[in-house]
Amino acid sequence: MSKDDNLYWKENIRILTILLSIWFVVSFLMSVIFVDQLDAIRIGGFKFGFWMAQQGSIYIYVILIFIYLKMMDKLDRKYHHEEKDILAEEEAAGE
Repeated sequence: MSKDDNLYWKENIRILTILLSIWFVVSFLMSVIFVDQLDAIRIGGFKFGFWMAQQGSIYIYVILIFIYLKMMDKLDRKYHHEEKDILAEEEAAGE
């Protein structure tokens, strides 16, 4: 592996760690552990802890997916790992 490949994977793991940490906080801490404390807050007539467990976490998951897509596109462009480059390399290797 080249130095660029190692840097690419380190940044990839960093992105995954951050996004999975957010996922853990939303899905486990906010929706299970701290639900009683969050229920003291009301949004639209619903208790916030209940809302996070039922719908809020789903919204956060979808947002995390789009953030992951954007961050990985940016990372791929930074290290020239775009799909078209990979396909061109595979075709050149096959010839």
